[in-house]
Amino acid sequence: MIKILQILSPNLMTNDFKVGTFNLFNLISPEKTYYGKRSYSHETYQQKIAWIGSQLDRMGADIVGFQEVFDEKALREALQKSDYMRSAKIVMVPCKGDTPSVAIASRFPILAYEVIEGFPATMDMETKEFTRAILKVTIEVRPNLAITFLTAHLKSKRPMLDKEDRDITLLERSEGEVKATIHRLAEALALRTIIVDELQNRRKPLILVGDLNDNDRAVSTRVISGEPPFRNMPDHVKRGIWDIILYHVKEIQSRKSYQDFYYTHIHNGHHEALDHIMVSQELVAENPESIGRVGYVRTFNDHLIDETLSDERVAEWQSDHAQVVACIELKG
Repeated sequence: MIKILQILSPNLMTNDFKVGTFNLFNLISPEKTYYGKRSYSHETYQQKIAWIGSQLDRMGADIVGFQEVFDEKALREALQKSDYMRSAKIVMVPCKGDTPSVAIASRFPILAYEVIEGFPATMDMETKEFTRAILKVTIEVRPNLAITFLTAHLKSKRPMLDKEDRDITLLERSEGEVKATIHRLAEALALRTIIVDELQNRRKPLILVGDLNDNDRAVSTRVISGEPPFRNMPDHVKRGIWDIILYHVKEIQSRKSYQDFYYTHIHNGHHEALDHIMVSQELVAENPESIGRVGYVRTFNDHLIDETLSDERVAEWQSDHAQVVACIELKG
């Protein structure tokens, strides 16, 4: 299902802006239940929205894609805790059942949005829709320059099981993990199809943010971005590929830096990069016809704890993911 809405916000234009991605780790109003019987007390909830507000101020991002939102009211209250994002406009995908959703907050004018739940009709697969809908938003970052933003939260690595977790064997768990991977790959292909349709034969910048639930070299992530052309390909073939691929800001940053500390999640001792920002060629410095470039990238992961090495735990009111921010520097 695709829904379209026109929204306007106050004029706020600049040559440089920041875009971020933020997995909120089950943001919901106090006393409301999620995932069965879980809920936040009023005290924990106030700690959570205060922490989110302080992180948003640290990030200083003008446009933020959010994941794991159960409650738009809670998201609005969290933004009110931020000096920087207090006046931002919000677009959120309605939740389906007991599944959290995605949202975007912007300090720039939001011109329109679409909620994309089903896979493109051209795909012939058993899976027909996203676990969590994709949110596509058109935002005017300066007069006469609108950028398409996609926010995604793909299927997690959590096994897809037919019975309670405590009752399964190791082999059944492995089978469930394979099923989850196949589902995520199907979602990646669907998202890739949407991206190609947005980019092909158009000079229209696009930015994808979100929790893709795998690292930047994983097959599912590379399906979404597409692979750059090989060096020996003819120029006309290269141009066709450049037109429809996305560039990972992590890789753009790593070419400028001697060290790489990009991780956004720690699971059982493994430091992983699950949260991503990707940009189209219109925002890549190496493209002579670009309208801007990625200036720098920063991860806010100092609150994460490797629980295999410490008795400490990430607080319930924090997120178990890092936030990622990319600075976009426009020309002119």
